[in-house]
Amino acid sequence: MALLGVNIDHVATLRQQRRGKYPDPALAAAIATIAGADSITIHLREDRRHIQDRDLRVLKETVQTKLNLELGMAKDIIALALEVRPDQVTLVPEKREELTTEGGLDVAREKRKLRSVLEKFRELGIVTSLFIDPDERQIAASADLGADSVEIHTGAYADAFAEFGAESKETAGALRTLALAGSRVKKYDLKLLMGHGLDYHNIGLLHDSIEVFEYNIGFSIVSRAVFVGLDRAVREMKNLIAARHPLAIQPTIDNGN
Repeated sequence: MALLGVNIDHVATLRQQRRGKYPDPALAAAIATIAGADSITIHLREDRRHIQDRDLRVLKETVQTKLNLELGMAKDIIALALEVRPDQVTLVPEKREELTTEGGLDVAREKRKLRSVLEKFRELGIVTSLFIDPDERQIAASADLGADSVEIHTGAYADAFAEFGAESKETAGALRTLALAGSRVKKYDLKLLMGHGLDYHNIGLLHDSIEVFEYNIGFSIVSRAVFVGLDRAVREMKNLIAARHPLAIQPTIDNGN
């Protein structure tokens, strides 16, 4: 069965609206773990728009499962990650003006810089992953760098599903691209992770089509939690990736009955 990594960035987004203490990402991580999350993911951005340095330190001490830190190539964040030592780092591209991560790393172009960074993490026994587009050149470059895994960007599939529907040619084409990328990842003996834009509607079709080691899902789970609570939101997603069916359930709002 595929694993589920729960990204809790947007718990911190809500907290930062008031610059207060609540909601607490550490408590969110604990609830998600109890509900079945196999890992907790956070993205420490240069502008610190949601997750803060202190969050990383606290989560390192409190997360009872794998802590996966997404980070760009900023020197201060790399230095902090080397100091705190999360269980896994996932290197991602980052632009200050973007709302969320847009596209994957150009690993093929940045190989020299990435190689030196990955070596530092490997020396500390930290698992390494690269967030990339479903492109053969990027997969091959990731393997050449010795990454432990790659996380394939699923945004094009999620967008096609949302705009054209599950049975459209656009969605089928995006799904074929992901399936081909998945087979290439396995050919290079890398672990296959996927994430970006995945939700309760589109995960079923993807999950039935491709054998994935782990999904990283955040925004849709935190959004669902507003209505039903984080525990239930995580459990529902876990159930979806444990099941085998062509389409995901349509989430329903709990009316208290």
